[in-house]
Amino acid sequence: MEALVCRNLGDPTIPPDSSPGSPLTVSKAHPIPALSSPTSVRVRVGANTLNFATMLKVEGKYQEKAPLPFVLGSDYSGVVESVGVDVTKFKVGDRVCGVTDVDSFAQFIVVDQTKLHRVPDGCDLVAAAALPLAYGTSYSSLIHRAQLHSGQVLLVLGAAGGVGLAAVQIGKIRGATVIAVARGIEKVHLLKSIGADHVVDLNKGNITASIKEFLKSRKLKGVDILYDPVGGKLTKESLRLLNWGAQILVIGFASGEVPIIPANIALVKNWTIHGFYWGNYNDVVRPGAQEDSVKELLSWLAEGLLTVHTSHVYGLSEVNLGFAALRERNAIGKVMIVFDDLQTGHSKL
Repeated sequence: MEALVCRNLGDPTIPPDSSPGSPLTVSKAHPIPALSSPTSVRVRVGANTLNFATMLKVEGKYQEKAPLPFVLGSDYSGVVESVGVDVTKFKVGDRVCGVTDVDSFAQFIVVDQTKLHRVPDGCDLVAAAALPLAYGTSYSSLIHRAQLHSGQVLLVLGAAGGVGLAAVQIGKIRGATVIAVARGIEKVHLLKSIGADHVVDLNKGNITASIKEFLKSRKLKGVDILYDPVGGKLTKESLRLLNWGAQILVIGFASGEVPIIPANIALVKNWTIHGFYWGNYNDVVRPGAQEDSVKELLSWLAEGLLTVHTSHVYGLSEVNLGFAALRERNAIGKVMIVFDDLQTGHSKL
């Protein structure tokens, strides 16, 4: 089978197999994994999501490091091809999605049945591949941790990225007033189209004045929840907009700069600061969170309450172009890697 293997740490925007030292190679004869237990399931993979974390893993900058060489992993979707003798949740032909640290950027993957989620009829299989990680992160951080509810004001930084778009849509589904921050007119138009109440274009200057004017027009005192996957200077500016008793969700540092949140101000203003790392949240902090969140997200997708915006779709050998789109911040929403049978657009297998 074909599989995308990281053989050396380095620049993921270098085309696979372009030189003997290139970090990535597309193996054409990788062994098809066998069922590993009575409850294991083999999935024929149709689509993978290319996330910022995937890029960091190839660069060797991610907090969890797999031993070399390894097949890249992320959130994915596909069709059940084979099941173990004790599998009760799935049968051959079922459409599923899941998330894994390694091994999904291949034509087949074997996982335990507890690591898979059934994709409802009518859901696009490529869209389903984008849900578990980005949308799961936004769902659990906003709903499980921050307890987002109707009437609150949610400020989303990096709102046109994968987790940002997810946060905006989940905020609207939960009845919040959503303020979105992004850069560029195309991203602004997209955010308005999915229901953001106010969108700030960073190309047009400081965010503070624009948001304060909007809050005043709605007779709102300030921001109740800050959703921050960006960090850096933008975090510092956003702190000036927070209400007393506000909550800060620390999701990531796409800017490359870890922000400093003054503890004395957090104390005086009774802020709550939540660190959120999806990698161990389901296993350590809240068992069952992933299953609960993905199940509801898939139901929302099936009902048309949320949409997954895909800006770039590539094949396995073009993965470097996807990484370049992420690095250069050209992606609006998700970057997807699909196998040949999905590239034709027939994604409702």
